[in-house]
Amino acid sequence: MFPQGGPGVALLLLRISVVLFLIILVVNYNGAYYRLVVGIVALITGSLLLGLLTPFFCVVAVALGVLHLLFYAHTNSVICVIAIANAIALALLGPGAYSVDSKLFGRRVTVVRPGNRRF
Repeated sequence: MFPQGGPGVALLLLRISVVLFLIILVVNYNGAYYRLVVGIVALITGSLLLGLLTPFFCVVAVALGVLHLLFYAHTNSVICVIAIANAIALALLGPGAYSVDSKLFGRRVTVVRPGNRRF
């Protein structure tokens, strides 16, 4: 769940790409409750950069991307769909070894002892 080395760096870069997508969404947003939206996105981007609760915040990023795609006609749909796909991939793959989640939850080994099994 928390790969190291090249795959861990790739997941870090994927987290950064989702963060950049969210920043682009905020820059293009000019509707009501601007400060609230900026605050929420700042919380999400900070958590994603650190790798804290990555799958949850990726689902939130997907929801924001889909809402932006549906309600704003001037957005570039190809870039938005690619960024949504990145967020979905990151939610399914996890944060990687270079994240707070890996320090909090860590690698666990489950030992199943042979014998004394009752079915």
